[in-house]
Amino acid sequence: MKFEKLNENKIKITVSMHDLEEKDINFHDFMSNSLESQDLFLDMLEEAEEKIGFHTKNCRVKIEAFAMTEDDFVLTVTKVSPDAIKKHLYVSPRKKPIAKRKTSIRTTNNLIYKFNCFDDYCNFIEYLVKNNLLDVVKIAEKVYVYYYKNQYYLVLNNLNAKYKKIPLFYTIITEFGSYILNPDLFICKLNESGTLFIKNNAFKKSFLHFMR
Repeated sequence: MKFEKLNENKIKITVSMHDLEEKDINFHDFMSNSLESQDLFLDMLEEAEEKIGFHTKNCRVKIEAFAMTEDDFVLTVTKVSPDAIKKHLYVSPRKKPIAKRKTSIRTTNNLIYKFNCFDDYCNFIEYLVKNNLLDVVKIAEKVYVYYYKNQYYLVLNNLNAKYKKIPLFYTIITEFGSYILNPDLFICKLNESGTLFIKNNAFKKSFLHFMR
């Protein structure tokens, strides 16, 4: 984990997948604003104060994450005034919460993202095609799309841990859809009450539409 002070109010933190593994947190939990990610953010702020003198006491901060390579991503941390707080992820520096850390990285058979409308899903697919990210088909053994309560859900089953662009995929898809917590439970709801909109190989079938 590397810390770089850009100015008095902004720093850059470079984080690797190995750093997350050492903290017993996976990339999804980290990006989904979970209790574990909040705990880790607070640790980072404490370390930033020790290493580069970035003090955040009595301040609010804005944290933004960007994927830079297949294995690394960058967090920018900016001290902001209360009026600037809008639609970003914020951590209010405070006493570290009492929370038991995980002893192992949580795994799940399913990964689910919600798209508020079909256009959002199409925009996501179009982005992948235009940026030549067609190898995303390797990310999971099975890929489905469900329709449920006027929204669309992308289901990834049996993730491929060897697919090196997973962090980049996570970063891109969060621009178009939102991560569903407790996916193993939610998939049951989709199976019971949802409509299977695109059967397996959803990425391949969707790509064909935009490559005509």
